[in-house]
Amino acid sequence: MKRIQTIINSLIFLPAAIILLSCDKTTESEPPGPYELSYGDSIIFLKPAAGDYIVTPVETSPGVYTGFPEGIEIDDITGAINVSKSETGLRYQITHTALDGTVTTTKVVLSGISFKDKYYNLSLNDSVAFPVYNADESIAVPINGSVFDDGGGAKLSGCDVQTINGQINLAQTVRNGLFGNNPIDDARKEIDIVYRLNDGSNKSLNKLRVKLYYYTSMADVAPDLLETLQDRQDQGVFLRGGSTTGFNRVAKPRPPCIIIIAR
Repeated sequence: MKRIQTIINSLIFLPAAIILLSCDKTTESEPPGPYELSYGDSIIFLKPAAGDYIVTPVETSPGVYTGFPEGIEIDDITGAINVSKSETGLRYQITHTALDGTVTTTKVVLSGISFKDKYYNLSLNDSVAFPVYNADESIAVPINGSVFDDGGGAKLSGCDVQTINGQINLAQTVRNGLFGNNPIDDARKEIDIVYRLNDGSNKSLNKLRVKLYYYTSMADVAPDLLETLQDRQDQGVFLRGGSTTGFNRVAKPRPPCIIIIAR
């Protein structure tokens, strides 16, 4: 009788064992899914570090990594981004090309400020350049606790950067003599703005180089500058919402061009 009961029990558990073995076999034979390129977040903040601050993909895959536009320092084998040596305040497209040619992309913003390429007509009271935070004009700059023109280098040169909000008073900049006492057409000056933002960067020291131009009127604007701005508009991927399809991969978003028109 005991032997019969043992046989019955074996028959009861046999189907379950077969199902479990079948499941294990199915799981083992499943092919790996497609590679997902990610850095854990779409916004990457510069962080205090003893050396360069490096951010790596959540997962790496054999192939080649590239970044667009120009300004991002990325390791083509590992996909590691050297944030310390990259231009912050811009949105980048990262592309991974696998050994079999499969292309995977993602977009990241290296947190910081920038300025739009723009003409400012002083005679129309268009005299203040506003910083853009994290490549998105709809986001307010975190001014509470932040410091702009840290060390005062920009203001010392004549560029009137407001230390509380990063705005540039262009009319005052001209009056300060950035372009000389009697500015001439096509005068150009590059200025470094050092700043610390009270955000996820924990007030890490950051820097932005801007290029200011002076012209009497729009008719006096240099042809090479008109061409540069047109190229940036056609290939503009630097602010959130810009297209990254069909572009010619030569766009250079830095330094931002702040063009002062006297009248």
